[in-house]
Amino acid sequence: MSRSSAKRGLPVRVKMRHDQHFVEELTARSPDESIGRMLPLVQIEPDPNQPRSSMGDLDELMSSIRDKGVLEPILVRAMDGESDRPPRRFRIISGERRFQASKALSQEEIPAIIMDVEEDEALEIALIENLQRKDLTPFEEAEGYRALGDIHGYTQEQIAAAVSQARTSVTESLQLLKMSQRVRGAADALGINSKSLLLGVLKASDSDTEQISLLEGIAASELTREDLRSKARARKPGAKARTQPRKSERPVFTFKDPDRAFSLSVRFRQTEVDKEDLISALEKILDELKTS
Repeated sequence: MSRSSAKRGLPVRVKMRHDQHFVEELTARSPDESIGRMLPLVQIEPDPNQPRSSMGDLDELMSSIRDKGVLEPILVRAMDGESDRPPRRFRIISGERRFQASKALSQEEIPAIIMDVEEDEALEIALIENLQRKDLTPFEEAEGYRALGDIHGYTQEQIAAAVSQARTSVTESLQLLKMSQRVRGAADALGINSKSLLLGVLKASDSDTEQISLLEGIAASELTREDLRSKARARKPGAKARTQPRKSERPVFTFKDPDRAFSLSVRFRQTEVDKEDLISALEKILDELKTS
């Protein structure tokens, strides 16, 4: 990470999405100055090196902009201009989806904050801003974490703090980079974007061919997380396959109402359960109750 960021008052290595965002942070640091303005879309260009590889479906965002406008300014940096001549070209640091949605709606201007940063600092900000969003694929997220480490010198602990994630989550994401491009392409083509499933495939086999076969099995609903865990356990030296775990080994989730009106226990058949397993189980219970 560039040390000059702090000197310029940029909000680096702080929780922004869940605490203060860039806009609030910059406003607080420059209370007497206007930090935003409306910029013509024709003067703005996307950053060809931005972390996001796909804009995804813009329909919902376009509908929101059509109804309420762009509520959050995009971040840009000037690409030209001198002291006696204002800049006329700007490159996006963060907010390309808002920019593309506005273009699709034939808007003429968009609210923007112009940041005085160099290219490497702009990339650092773009990485963190994108990583704090929830719509990146696991591979895009992992590549972003790697870039923060390799290019900007972040440790895993610093990455976790910057994007408000647990360090173990960052470590798991980086594990996905062990998958070859061939396997990643197969996962994308099959629509498998669950980090836990991808990690399960990675632990179950080192072979590209077998990993792709496992992904195809998941896509066809022929394999479950527990199947992947069984395969991973079977790879460990001296491991003995057991079709069913003992009851004492089955995880139990318990919840007690703070008002003591009820309590809830959910016991799983598999030996390892993550957050997604628990949410899936609770959603099935709710679906059953709503349709009964």
